[in-house]
Amino acid sequence: MAQLVFYVFATVLVFSAIMVITARNPVHSVLFLILAFFNASGLFLIAGAEFLAMLLVIVYVGAVAVLFLFVVMMLDIDFSRLREGFQKYAPLGACVGGVLLAELVLAFSNWQMAPAAVRTPLAIDPSLTNTAALGTVIYTHYILLFQACGLVLLVAMIGAIVLTLRDQPMGRRQVVSRQHARKVGDTLELVTVSLGENVAEHGGFLRPKGSYYEIAVPGSFGVPEPEAQENEEKGA
Repeated sequence: MAQLVFYVFATVLVFSAIMVITARNPVHSVLFLILAFFNASGLFLIAGAEFLAMLLVIVYVGAVAVLFLFVVMMLDIDFSRLREGFQKYAPLGACVGGVLLAELVLAFSNWQMAPAAVRTPLAIDPSLTNTAALGTVIYTHYILLFQACGLVLLVAMIGAIVLTLRDQPMGRRQVVSRQHARKVGDTLELVTVSLGENVAEHGGFLRPKGSYYEIAVPGSFGVPEPEAQENEEKGA
């Protein structure tokens, strides 16, 4: 019975993993990813690792996959634009993929484990629970590898942020030190208007030309770069 359940979970897991990368709709890909997580947790239960099974359901299904789903649904992505040029570069991608596949086949076909590399398993106290034994192994014997995995995930997260971050200056930023150093006379001009007159007769609302550019961050929204600003002033 255990073997039958194992093959059922493994088959659904492989099918859902394939659908994650082949589904055209990204929302469907995330849903298939959640299905893959559930089947993987079932395999952990069969293997007797109930802690890993519950961890996979609670952390990955309950948090990570749901976060992926919300991000995919909230992002305004033009998928038709992303697919532009796919057929143009498909032959090149197929060649690169074929070369990598051939290298993997050659590497695994000629790979053999040295007898010295075979070691006896770690001696774990049988009185410990599954969670305690897992924590003892990870945080004692394999602590360096555990920290290295954390660094790899950190680098991957930073790389994803750098690749997807787009600088869209939609606000005017100011240099705070220059803003505080300005005086009232540098920005405002008080005009005494007699009764029955208006401001237009005294030249309108007067503000020093370019006062904002003096304290604004170059390149922010509505502020030209220093070179463009100099050319504009020279042209004026």
